[in-house]
Amino acid sequence: MSDRLEQFRLYREKMNEKILGEGHQQINRFFALDTRSYDSDALDARTKEMLGLVASMVLRCDDCIAYHLIQCKKEGLSRAECFEIFNVALVVGGSIVIPHLRRAVELLDEIEKEQ
Repeated sequence: MSDRLEQFRLYREKMNEKILGEGHQQINRFFALDTRSYDSDALDARTKEMLGLVASMVLRCDDCIAYHLIQCKKEGLSRAECFEIFNVALVVGGSIVIPHLRRAVELLDEIEKEQ
């Protein structure tokens, strides 16, 4: 695993554990809701991760983009499918998405290098 991907994973796990360890009921419930929202139901997990990636790009959250891009690749999305998602996000979000698109493509390259 690339250093960047490993650092992202370790930091996310460490901070989630710290936050959840505080025992704040509403925060813990939100984290559980967020996690369960991506389970397969009427829409499969793959589709939900694609939706999450588009929303994250439009909202310009690099951590969320990284998380959902990693999940999309785990769900088996091809590079071409990822670029279709990037295109939807760019059309919906406009040119302000371009810096996040650059970082997403850089991360996609790293993920694919690892696979």
